[in-house]
Amino acid sequence: MIKLIATDLDGTLLDEKSEINPEFYKVFKKLRERGIMFSAASGRQYQNLIKKFEDIKDDMMFISENGTLVVYKGKEILSNPLNKELVNEIIETTRSIKGKKIVMSGKKYAYIESKEEAFIQEVSTYYAKFKTVEDLTKVEGDILKIAVFDFKGAEHNNNIYFEKFSDRAQVCISGVEWLDLTAKGANKGSAIKKVQKMLDIKYEETMVFGDQLNDVEMMKSAYHSYAMENANEHLKQIARFRAKRNTENGVVDKIKEVIKIG
Repeated sequence: MIKLIATDLDGTLLDEKSEINPEFYKVFKKLRERGIMFSAASGRQYQNLIKKFEDIKDDMMFISENGTLVVYKGKEILSNPLNKELVNEIIETTRSIKGKKIVMSGKKYAYIESKEEAFIQEVSTYYAKFKTVEDLTKVEGDILKIAVFDFKGAEHNNNIYFEKFSDRAQVCISGVEWLDLTAKGANKGSAIKKVQKMLDIKYEETMVFGDQLNDVEMMKSAYHSYAMENANEHLKQIARFRAKRNTENGVVDKIKEVIKIG
């Protein structure tokens, strides 16, 4: 019996317009009636997620910033920030590379230095609350994640520069143009395990959906692991099952099929 369902958003639950299919809310209601916990599990900012799920935010779990911040009913369940010295090293490395831009995630705000309009537009898609600052190294407070953006693409342009941090940080591709760095061991999978322990839910009772490399550990945290048909090929090899494309309402249809919702 499934007791926990967690899904990525971009390229997974969201369609090509970054919207949630209205049918999802009917299915969500059925899940709640059956006592099944639903969680968004995304690289997006927590504030962005609660805005996305405004009408049901008090009845679901939020795994945000690639698993570095978990919140339920407004209460922080898990927080796993980066080391401050490492944060500054990553910032300096990124500044030295042409074309790279940074979004630095705190608990309440994200921070950027670049004032380029196209970049700000991109940031506003994933971050509901962000500030432009003169110097990111001067920002105080916990930093949950550093996202490095490259209009030319992340997978082939960023890895060569940031792989050197992999012994001290989790480094992963989270989107076509995005590479994320979080605390070592902080990922969606470790967050799922925290939720499982908190709710006394087993690996075999967990269902997850994803499409990108930042979903790898999450796939390993659940028996019912689904890669979307549009997913990264490596993720498809790790996931146990498939779901239709995000543009075909794949997540909702698969939940209805497995949970037997008419």
